[in-house]
Amino acid sequence: MKDINIAYFGGEPIGVPVLNELEKAGIIPSLILCNPDRPVGRKQVLTPPPVKQWAIEDDIETYQPESIKDDMFKEHMMKMQFDLFIVVAYNKIMPKWLIDLPTHGTINVHPSLLPLLRGASPIRTSILEDMREQCGVTIMQMDEKMDHGPILAQEALKISTDQWPMHGNELDTSLSKLGGKLLAQTVPAYISGEIIPTEQFHDAATYCGRLDRSMGELILDPNNLPAGNEAHQTLLKIRAFEGFPGTFFIHEGKRIKITAAHIDTNKLQIDKIIPEGKQEMDFEKYFS
Repeated sequence: MKDINIAYFGGEPIGVPVLNELEKAGIIPSLILCNPDRPVGRKQVLTPPPVKQWAIEDDIETYQPESIKDDMFKEHMMKMQFDLFIVVAYNKIMPKWLIDLPTHGTINVHPSLLPLLRGASPIRTSILEDMREQCGVTIMQMDEKMDHGPILAQEALKISTDQWPMHGNELDTSLSKLGGKLLAQTVPAYISGEIIPTEQFHDAATYCGRLDRSMGELILDPNNLPAGNEAHQTLLKIRAFEGFPGTFFIHEGKRIKITAAHIDTNKLQIDKIIPEGKQEMDFEKYFS
């Protein structure tokens, strides 16, 4: 695939793992587009996004437009001749002229079995909605509508009942690796014309929005944790919101963040917490 000129539009959390799988297959983009460097941490140190860090290590040219809607961006992209664009969690709405610019158009790795879970948070929503058997990835040909284009390839992720509900970060990693491997198999066949795109069954589409900090609050009594289905639904939230927005409850006016939990004998067990103003500690130690 060295003769194929590919631009990769990548973001988090799955942009880098997909790149890793492409590299293993010998498919290396000639240009990587990603978000601009941002201030990070308490000291607000200007830090490149992980996709850019990956590109620097592999000596690949990067482009970090703040906007893809201005004339400067369009002029820059129109100067170059690409065979294919690959989009992975880029989180910017791509105009039709950009989607259609490469010889073979633009394809996308979407971490759901489309048309299920079109939108911004398919991985974490699949946990939240208890969709163990519907987790998977889709390689699709992009059009101007969100997650709407024809399907090139799909693969479900096999998850056993004892693995569920998975931690959000773990499912991020599993789906990104699966997506990267499927993408690496799909690109050569797509370029050579061996794959016939299949239109999605749009009537079956479901949607998911962006995660919001307000979603993370749980109504819990630490001395009487939920059991049965309520325990399961609560654990789904804890696992789905791992990292962001996180889950917490209020106890005696203080915010208690939950960092680890499981279910034992049909009852929710909280393992680790971060009480307001303190370091992470055992749940039992704080409430003993």
